[in-house]
Formats: sequence, structure tokens, C-alpha cells
Amino acid sequence: MASPFLLLLLLIPLCLLVLFLALSFLARPKSVRIPIKNRHVLITGGSSGIGLALAKAAAAQGAHVSILARNAKRLEEAREEIKLATGHMARVLVADVRDPQAVAQALEEVGPVDVLVCNQGVFVPMELEKQDLEEAKFMIDVNLMGTFHLIKAALPGMKSRARETGLPASIAIMSSQAGQVGVYGYTAYSASKFALRGLAESLQQEVIAHNIHVSMIFPPDTATPGLAEEQKKRPELTTIIAGSSGEMKAEDVAKKALDGLKEGQFIIPCNFDGTMLAIATAGLSPQRSAVTALFEVLGAGFMRFVGIGFQWNWYSTIQNWHAKR
Repeated sequence: MASPFLLLLLLIPLCLLVLFLALSFLARPKSVRIPIKNRHVLITGGSSGIGLALAKAAAAQGAHVSILARNAKRLEEAREEIKLATGHMARVLVADVRDPQAVAQALEEVGPVDVLVCNQGVFVPMELEKQDLEEAKFMIDVNLMGTFHLIKAALPGMKSRARETGLPASIAIMSSQAGQVGVYGYTAYSASKFALRGLAESLQQEVIAHNIHVSMIFPPDTATPGLAEEQKKRPELTTIIAGSSGEMKAEDVAKKALDGLKEGQFIIPCNFDGTMLAIATAGLSPQRSAVTALFEVLGAGFMRFVGIGFQWNWYSTIQNWHAKR
């Protein structure tokens, strides 16, 4: 007679198989592959950092790249960098994403887009009490409202293009790990990035019938000119807490982002910490992959325990920092 332990060992893989099959049936939207070769990829914030790295990576894979930013001189320099790196000439668009008319005019000038990457972003770290409200508004206007302006201007052309070509289109939104978990000194910034999650989840439901697929990219601190400036202004506690996540190169983030975008991933983490955060914060977000869904289901409880451990560490750090002062 089989022992209970042996029966349990036999039942575990069977239960996992049943769960996997159920998730394969339930996972939505369905899996998709988004090609970028010979397609129009528009990247905002494309004159430096992650945006420029994304533009180079997309151009190297045969995409027709357009980059949009505010600074005409830096855009021209970026275009030369892209040409030297890939042999492809990118189109440049000068516009401030805070201005819906300027964005609409730029999108009309460049024509229909197949892949829109809303990568623009600004960050001024400071405790809310000390931060000027104009700085908070600036972050929300660029990070959140700028994304609204871009998507609203691009959508009609994207729908027509997807219908004409029969190929899936993509809208990728650059968030941050600070858009998954709040951190000391990031009050306004995190608010602007958390809001993008709600935008993306709702938008995916609105555009899925048009074969348009939404992705959210969650990088950690990334070695860019913007990060160097931001680190000069960070409160000491922000540096202590946020510094534990590590730093990535812009090129590595760009590769992760582009690979995830092409697979239609809704949540695109960029490192191990990001993957753990993605599991911990999956919630009711769309999930195409039954394998990833399985990890989310099985790992949710454990990741909640780990998250409580992180919160203990952060709040202990804050308490100790204040006690010393």
C-alpha cells in the first residue's frame, strides 16, 4: 500500500499541471509577437539615456525610428549617434510633451506609428513638505499628462495602421520601480508613475480589439545623465533606501524593454529585483504567459512575506536615522 507521503509526491505535479492548464486557458490577452523590422517606432525622450539606447537597439533591428524630445541640439546629436551605431538615419521631432497641440502636430508630421514608446520622464526627489508644488506639478505634467497627450495623438493612426497591415501594434510606457513601491523622498514622482499603471491597465482593455498591445517597463536606477543630476539632490534617506536596488546600464534596460515589448508583455521587469516586484504587485494586471502566471499564483504569498521584511528594514532605517538626529 502506497504511503501518504508517496501519494502526496504524486499529487503535487498533477495539481501543478492542472493549475498550469487552467492558467493557459484563462490567461488574457492571448500571446502575441510584435515585429519591429521595417516598422515605425517612435520613442520620446529619445535624445539621451534609455530613450537613445532604445532608439539604437530598434534601428539595429531594422525599425524606422523617430525620436522626440524638447532640445533640438541634443536630438541632432542623438541622430548622429544612431547613424554611427546602426547606419540608419532616425527622424527627429522637437516638441514638449506637456503641450498637446505640439504633440499632435509632431505626430501628424511624422505619420502613423506602429510602436509608440512613451519614455519621457523627469524626477526631482524631495520630501513632500519641502517640495515646491510647481515641481510636483512638473513631474505629473511630463510623466503622466505627457503620456496621455502622446497616446491620444497617436491612437487614430495606430488603429488605421494595424487594420491596414494586419500586424499588431504596441504602446510601451516607461514607468519605474518607484511606480511599483513607494519610497521616501519619491512622493510626487511615485504618484506620477503609479498613475501610469492605471492608465495602462484600462487602456489595454480599450485597444485590444484593435490589435494594439500595451506594455509597462519598470527599470531600477539607470546610469543616465538624468540619474546623475537626481542623485545630487536626493535626501540622504532616499539614497540609503533606494540604493539597495542596484543600478543598470541604459543599454541593458533597453534590451529588456525591447525584448518584452516584442513579446507583448504587459509588465516588463528589468532585473531580478524587478521580477520579484512584478510578482508581488501583479494584482489584477493582464498576463499573457501561463508560465509567468503560474509563478505569480505560487509566489504571491511568499512575496508578500518578503515585502513585509523589506518594509521592516525600511521603517527601521527611517526610525534609526531620525533617532540619531
